[in-house]
Amino acid sequence: MISKQFAERLLGIAMSSGADFAELFCEVTESNAVSAIGSTIERANDTLISGIGVRAFLGTKTVFSSSSDLSEEGMLACAKAVAAAMGDPSTPQNVLLCERVFPNLHPTEKLTTDVDAKLRAELLLSACNAALSYDPAIKQVTGSIFGVDHKILVANTEGLYATDRKIRTRIGISALAANENDSQSGLAAPGSGCGLEFFDRVTPETVGREAARQAMVNLGATYCPAGRMTVAIENGFGGVIFHEACGHSLEASAVAIGASQMAGKLGQKIANEKVTAVDDGTIPGAWGSINIDDEGTPSQRNLLIEKGVLKSYLVDRLGSRRMGLPMTGSGRRQSYRYEATSRMTNTFIENGPDKNEDIIASIENGLYCKQMGGGSVDPLTGAFNFSVTEGYLVKNGKIAEAVRGATLIGTGAEILQNIDMVGQNLACAEGMCGAASGSIPTNVGQPLIRVSSITVGGR
Repeated sequence: MISKQFAERLLGIAMSSGADFAELFCEVTESNAVSAIGSTIERANDTLISGIGVRAFLGTKTVFSSSSDLSEEGMLACAKAVAAAMGDPSTPQNVLLCERVFPNLHPTEKLTTDVDAKLRAELLLSACNAALSYDPAIKQVTGSIFGVDHKILVANTEGLYATDRKIRTRIGISALAANENDSQSGLAAPGSGCGLEFFDRVTPETVGREAARQAMVNLGATYCPAGRMTVAIENGFGGVIFHEACGHSLEASAVAIGASQMAGKLGQKIANEKVTAVDDGTIPGAWGSINIDDEGTPSQRNLLIEKGVLKSYLVDRLGSRRMGLPMTGSGRRQSYRYEATSRMTNTFIENGPDKNEDIIASIENGLYCKQMGGGSVDPLTGAFNFSVTEGYLVKNGKIAEAVRGATLIGTGAEILQNIDMVGQNLACAEGMCGAASGSIPTNVGQPLIRVSSITVGGR
């Protein structure tokens, strides 16, 4: 994308007004999407995004500029803009780069960008038709298949010159079930850090039927009662609770400026001793995995909480300067338009000591959350609320009738202490996480867990 010699020139210009560090991030991303309504393909489109971002540091002061103009003149103007914003530019600095090759932990067999749109359309319609035929009450189905081929180059004045490539594929099916009195929806949206070989292990029909099944469950559900109760949260996307209620509070962007409930708590017990949590960007083929982060730091496995004790934060370059801690391969951004900041990759609670059947059996009256939805959180206080997209009452240790309209309300500190049983069926699920550096792919996960007491919103 940019030769090593020209990258050296750009960095030298960015350093010309007294910066003590500079980096450039160049991106060329090809993506494609096919969408459908019912049994009809609605649209198929291909997108190309390319551009450069240049950033300079002076201590903890940063200046960032980006441009979609990858001509020599456009990139030089971007570097000069950074230098001018930092101070009075003088003579460009001498920068020497050395190319570094990182191993690819996530090989891909079938790029979606290399596959005819007709094949992607056929896969999508297989999923939509499976949902439509699940039950006569399924009245509407929409869906999409999305693929991305994300190529980046990172260079900096520490001598790094490296490229990386990230491939991802995802399918999403939404089904609407309706009768004469009501309508309810269901959603299934699995993905992976690979190409179309993803559908060799996750068939489109399975995805379609899962979306329809969830819609039918909710159509027949009664409203959830409200109040404090014991709650079991299932594996997979149930991990969104930890991601939001705790994970964001462990990111250096919040911790370093004291805007996190977890600031200053390294080495302290912040959770039940059954809770061990990890952020691991090295898992082969996982949705949130990366070879290097968007600052050129190799991805790694970060132990966040061990047996309830806070062990580490997620630290990007700016956070490292502010906190005096090493970088953890957590500097991520949506695209060249954003300045990288500390973000999660694949974040999950590890398997625990409890048998899953014992968790349900231990609940006399409570709620079983089979599928979680979206929500919101304040990293400073840890206060959160999340919707339950598929839930069931638990009575006398057995899963009973389906309920809808439930929300979980609490704080990260509270829920971490109240997780008193951790099961053994760890699984992860895919999502998109939005924050200061844009929307990025992240995995969330956990085994089945029990929260001894939490506020449940309902009717």
